[in-house]
Amino acid sequence: MRPRERRESSEQDLFRSRLDQIIDMKHALAKLARAIDWGFLEQTFGAVYTDKTGQPPLPTRLMAGLAILKHTYDLSDEALCDRWVENPYFQYFCGEEFFQHALVFDRSSLTRWRQRMGEDKLKALLQESLAVATRTEAMKPSDLARVVIDTTVQPKAVMFPTDAKLLNRARERLVRLTKKLGVSLRQSYARVGKLALIKHQRYAHAHQFKRANRSLRKLKTYLGRVIRDIERRTVGNEDLREAFVRPLFLAGRVLEQERHQRGRKVYSLHAPEVECIGKGKAHRPYEFGVKVSVATTVKHSAGGQFVTHAAALPGNPYDGHTLATVIPQMQALIGNILDRCITDAGYRGHNAPLDHKFKVYTAGQKRRVTPQIKREFKRRAAIEPVIGHLKEHHRMGRNYLAHASGDAINAVLAAAGYNFRRLLAWLRLLLLRILIAFSLTTQLKPV
Repeated sequence: MRPRERRESSEQDLFRSRLDQIIDMKHALAKLARAIDWGFLEQTFGAVYTDKTGQPPLPTRLMAGLAILKHTYDLSDEALCDRWVENPYFQYFCGEEFFQHALVFDRSSLTRWRQRMGEDKLKALLQESLAVATRTEAMKPSDLARVVIDTTVQPKAVMFPTDAKLLNRARERLVRLTKKLGVSLRQSYARVGKLALIKHQRYAHAHQFKRANRSLRKLKTYLGRVIRDIERRTVGNEDLREAFVRPLFLAGRVLEQERHQRGRKVYSLHAPEVECIGKGKAHRPYEFGVKVSVATTVKHSAGGQFVTHAAALPGNPYDGHTLATVIPQMQALIGNILDRCITDAGYRGHNAPLDHKFKVYTAGQKRRVTPQIKREFKRRAAIEPVIGHLKEHHRMGRNYLAHASGDAINAVLAAAGYNFRRLLAWLRLLLLRILIAFSLTTQLKPV
């Protein structure tokens, strides 16, 4: 069924006070709640549902508001639930009329709602943040025509991969699954496998690499024996074979992959989509996650630097080869034609669409560079602090959402949370200006 949307009823309750009567309606979060076009979000997210019978889902404003608050204030799902019960401003933002002393949703509802919406639908939150910025005059619509584009890495919540850890973890996962399904093995290698891993780590730390490689070969032997034992015991049982298809495939890839091999490798068993990306940082030569494209305005708007587009780019593509998809997506999102794109030198040899081929300017370019474009090149570095804020304060620094779809969802929600945080600061500044102007007029008023 479609969600039963809540509407402002203005009804009174003898035993409860309305939220708009007990909170400060000039608070930035209350003003932002009135500035957002919730009808647009209801129409966009409502397209996912059908009119068939069944339990109606939670209201769109509640779930969209929770997604905004989560990434605006850098909260986990559990922390968001705790804050929502305590904070009347959070409840008013999510559409409640009366203060609720208990959760009206379940924590797992957040996960299911994100997965049901997907990346394409959740872009409406980023789109609405830009619309609110233009309506509140935090940004001019003309600012969206010129952007700075760059890429960064969104790390996944995985531990640093080593061959020994991966081999031992693959064996442990297979043994755990056999116990769960009631499959008896000749040997689990639980004790000797753990001992071999400890020896490998100690030998490697002491730079005794011959002994470390000997322990590594033992770990490979133990994993290979477990794989072959499971394959023998599941012959003729299709249900068991189906349950072991994916774990055996991943374990086989871990067993066969070599250090210097070309192509994709497995760096994490619970997140096999993770890629190893090197961005040339001295303090962090390699990061494990997914590449993300981020775009912001060239001009510093009145409300600050707003993110105009963010998208995950699986496969670790070359930066210049991402513009063919990024530019059309950005234009569809902002509803505006890009006049100019400023990029760093990593975008040389780009594959931008033909109508934008001569609108992309890379650092160090000499031809077709006017004095105005030279001045805009100095603004290229403005995207670096934006990326820093996305990682530090809006949950892009470590992605806890599962699968490749979680990478895409987290990037979009982080950008939307960043924009809404800029809007909250802008609304507080407007209130401060109004109060200062009011105090000046009262002081200058003749007695």
